[in-house]
Order: sequence, then C-alpha cells, then structure tokens
Amino acid sequence: MKTAELCEQIALPIITAMGFELCDVEFQKEYGDMVLTFYIDKEGGVTIDDCEAVSKALDPILDEKDPIDQEYVLSVSSLGIDRPLKKDRDYERAMGKEMEVRLYAPIEKKKEWIGDLISFDTDSFTIKTEKGKELTIARKDCALIRPYIRF
Repeated sequence: MKTAELCEQIALPIITAMGFELCDVEFQKEYGDMVLTFYIDKEGGVTIDDCEAVSKALDPILDEKDPIDQEYVLSVSSLGIDRPLKKDRDYERAMGKEMEVRLYAPIEKKKEWIGDLISFDTDSFTIKTEKGKELTIARKDCALIRPYIRF
C-alpha cells in the first residue's frame, strides 16, 4: 500500500468526525523535503483555522501510528479554487462549472479547450464549449482538467 493511501486510512475517521471531507492525500518531495498533504473541504469553504485544527488533531495520531519511516512535513490545505480534478468527487463538485482542459494530443487541432462540465463517467467527461459544441474526452487523454478562472 502506498504511503498516501495508508495515511488516508488513518486520517479519514478523524477528519470526518471533525466535520470535514477528506478530498485527497499526497506524499511528495517539495523543495527538498518530503511533504504529507491532506486536502480537506467543507460546506462554505475551509479556513486557515480549520487547517490548523485538523493538523493539530492528526499530528499526534500520525506520530503514534508512525506510518512513514522518514522525516516529513505535515500539511493540511483546502482544495484551492483551481485544483485539478482527479477523483469522481472532484468531477461531481465541478458539474456545471467552466473548466480548462489540456490534452496530451490535439482534438480538432487544439490541445486546450474551455467549456462547462456537463457529464462524466469513470472513463471520460464531456464539456460544452462557448460555441455550444459538446466534446467528450477520455480521461486518459487529458493532461489537466481544472476550474477555469476568468480575470
């Protein structure tokens, strides 16, 4: 079992009991340090105080269970407004919203598309572009899908 999956199993009941949704767990190298990041969400959004509370709750449990055999930094974060979609829950949250899509290979000579997410399943998703075109894209062909932020 991967480190992130093991840590997710340990943290899930704690985070859920605190009234948050555990959206993702990452364990990766950042600026020379290994960082264990828990991404949380709740109705109305997540505050810095929420992240601090979850971090304080997880820290002693992770120290006790000791699932990681090296030094690491514990981080708790909100999803962020432009976080890429990875899991079905991410797609559910993004339904009807405008998405930025980047592809590995072009479709109709374009590798970047913008459109509203109108449906998805385990293998693909469909966006509706500003011109009304519906485009179904295999998830495996998508390098990135995330909310589109207009400035």
